Amino acid sequence: MARIIVVGGTGYAGAHIVREAVSRGHDVVAIARSTPDAPVEGASYVQGSALDLVALGDVFDGADAVVSTISPRGDMADKATDALGALAAKLTGTPTRLGVVGGAGGSLIAPGGPRLFDQDFPEEYKHEAQVGIDQLALLQDSDAGLDWFFVHPAQVFGPWAEGERTGSYRDGGDVLVRAEDGSSTISGADFAVAIVDEIETPKHRRERFTVGY
Repeated sequence: MARIIVVGGTGYAGAHIVREAVSRGHDVVAIARSTPDAPVEGASYVQGSALDLVALGDVFDGADAVVSTISPRGDMADKATDALGALAAKLTGTPTRLGVVGGAGGSLIAPGGPRLFDQDFPEEYKHEAQVGIDQLALLQDSDAGLDWFFVHPAQVFGPWAEGERTGSYRDGGDVLVRAEDGSSTISGADFAVAIVDEIETPKHRRERFTVGY
């Protein structure tokens, strides 16, 4: 059993990760500024902000993994990368792994090829995608004492395309995962499966990977 802290644990990705981790018997703590509408039975909830780690006290002590699902929206639009930087600094030199949920925009569209972000990417999503790209750069430039992994979901990922839990997914390395028909999707539940799989059986130390069907 691992002790897993999910920062942003009441949001879309975070809530799915909390639910998946609890279902596998892990000790899960969700940190969020809001209280959950539908708390996951078996999880613990701590109300607080990633912008004030001191106020969160010793919640990170003894954690096997901390997963950041902070969304750069609303009042966090320009603060998400700073929050991740503080979290990375806190975990550097510890055995705790840092997992980060990114966006599809930073994925490559082919091996060695350009990023999805550079291919007529929708203007309304560019800010959020840029934050994910900046966060990946922060991790890649981090001290070797930080054990991290960064996950790009498929192009279609969110509550508007919920999907179901199949328990399966494909790992595309740094290339966006597409099906034979060209679609790129992953359900929230199966994205969480990929995250918890990586925590249980690490395959990507200090590197990113993509997931999809």
